[in-house]
Amino acid sequence: MRRMDGWGSGLLGVIIFSGSLPATRVAVGGFTPLFLTSARAVIAALIGAALLLALRQERPERTDLAPLATVALGVVVGFPLLTALALLHITSARSIVFIGLLPLATAGFGVVRGGERPKPAFWLFAVGGAALVAGYALANGDSASVTGDLLMVGAVLVCGLGYAEGARLSRRLGGWQVISWALVVALPAMAVLAVATSPEIWTGIGGPAWLGLAYVSVFSMLVGFVFWYRGLALGGIAGVGQLQLLQPFFGLALAGLLLGEPVAWTMIAVTGLVVLCVAGAKRFA
Repeated sequence: MRRMDGWGSGLLGVIIFSGSLPATRVAVGGFTPLFLTSARAVIAALIGAALLLALRQERPERTDLAPLATVALGVVVGFPLLTALALLHITSARSIVFIGLLPLATAGFGVVRGGERPKPAFWLFAVGGAALVAGYALANGDSASVTGDLLMVGAVLVCGLGYAEGARLSRRLGGWQVISWALVVALPAMAVLAVATSPEIWTGIGGPAWLGLAYVSVFSMLVGFVFWYRGLALGGIAGVGQLQLLQPFFGLALAGLLLGEPVAWTMIAVTGLVVLCVAGAKRFA
């Protein structure tokens, strides 16, 4: 029951995260990547700090500060900034496909940092899903941006580390507490950066950009992590982490429906095969 609860919580987190890249794509139409990254962190940190104070949560131990800093560098700063920069070069539909590499990165860091040991068959499905994603990217290289693709690979690596480190801490501190404390750790630097990179003129920023900022600040940066870290902690980092192979499926649908971006049939086919890899990975996690 505990493991199934973890998978359910993780799936809800993935659904919330699925809107992150389309929302970021919209937001960078009105804000620079540096301001978007810092502003979303500041907004989420203020909400997280208010929750920590209101619910009278104990402060983390001194030994938790380095892991919390790692979480902050991975998911508060690294992933949002690198994806925002990537979306200046590629569409959100293409960037979503790279999220298929994230479960493999998370599982790898889960072994290194979380001490997990999945069965050998698990790695066959995990590597298979990642290979499908990488193969798709290479096969469509003519219409791609090398810069955008490399930025997405970097984003996946730092995010996988942040996920694994946060899940390890969540077993003791709790899921929403981990992301809230990580946001608080990053708040001073992000606040300075937000002020330094704020737009000179605010009147020309459209409503969609504001909505995109609101979504990534509240849902992508805070609410999604509440469910995601809880799922990883209860169901296992390597196993539940494979649920993110489903994120391209949800994200591609959002990119096509909300942004009107072209979604090739090959993207859908790759996503369908990736779903099969998720089922296999869950079986042997």
